Amino acid sequence: MRNALRLLARGTSPALAAATASRPGCGASEAARALDTLRARQRGMTLALASILDDPSVTDVLINGTQAWVDRGGGLVRTDAGIAEPSEATRLAIRMASACGVRLDDASPIADGTLPGGVRMHAVLAPVSGSGTLVSLRILGKSRLRIGDLEGRGTLPGPVGPLVRALVASRSNVLVSGATGSGKTTLLGAALALVPAGERIVCIEEVPEIAPAHPHCVHLIERKPNVEGRGSVTLADLVRAAMRMRPDRLVLGECRGPEVRDVLTALNTGHDGGWATLHANGVREVPARLAALGALAGMSESAVAAQAASALDAILHMKRDQRGHRRVVEVGVLTKAGDILECVPALTSSDDGTVREHEAWTSLAGRVGL
Repeated sequence: MRNALRLLARGTSPALAAATASRPGCGASEAARALDTLRARQRGMTLALASILDDPSVTDVLINGTQAWVDRGGGLVRTDAGIAEPSEATRLAIRMASACGVRLDDASPIADGTLPGGVRMHAVLAPVSGSGTLVSLRILGKSRLRIGDLEGRGTLPGPVGPLVRALVASRSNVLVSGATGSGKTTLLGAALALVPAGERIVCIEEVPEIAPAHPHCVHLIERKPNVEGRGSVTLADLVRAAMRMRPDRLVLGECRGPEVRDVLTALNTGHDGGWATLHANGVREVPARLAALGALAGMSESAVAAQAASALDAILHMKRDQRGHRRVVEVGVLTKAGDILECVPALTSSDDGTVREHEAWTSLAGRVGL
């Protein structure tokens, strides 16, 4: 195996490295396992971890030192990732960071990146982590779900599916809120698949996650500064660049900083049909989150209220329940009360899928032609 790893490091393919370094007379099963191991090492992983990530039902893998946890949609359960010693976890994290093309060492103990195949990685080394090496892996959905698929799964209960279609068709500006893992990116991709093929979508992301089934979708990806603190390209930089690229639809994968100012400006200056996501606990908390992000860009609360109320037509809030089911639980509309931004509920859905209409529903439905 050591010879095979040397060949792999020189750029030899896993298959050729395994064949060249195999012991004379080794069986087919042993050769196949050697090949699988080399392919896993090429991705920076143990064979056990690679097998876990190849399981289509897996959404998240969390490594805490020698312990590993996996989520297959029903909550976290313990699993074996083939890590016997804390030092192995550290070497694993460093190899995966290298496979992502990012630095992870004592001088730079926190790393984010995307592994080959689209797995999103976040790693923290000790002593920054008091629990040993920590690795969080998020597996992006390999299938491109459509709005009909989400309706069938109960993600878009009752009138929410027709509403999403109408929001896209009417070129409304929409904000999708929710916690990590609630399904925001999945809904975003399904909605963008409804955009007419003749329109150009420009997606702005920290890491590439949005993959709509659309023939003309381009991606701009944030770049972190190098070890000298230079060369960064921020989300705000990318929003300004995207506005010069003739976008028919401007999409921000996650609004999390001062780029909120540039996004609201774009949506208020003729770039309609835009979508973005935001971390929030509910539609009523969205105004406070927008105000906090606007403050990072030097915007006053009243300026954020004026811009957001004018730019955003609807808020869709997603939630993941204890069974792992994801759905839109609230739909809201932003409005101003003096200089204060508020979110008025339009629809709410209960655990059994029952949808209730609220005060803002009539105006929202009328605006999008429902």
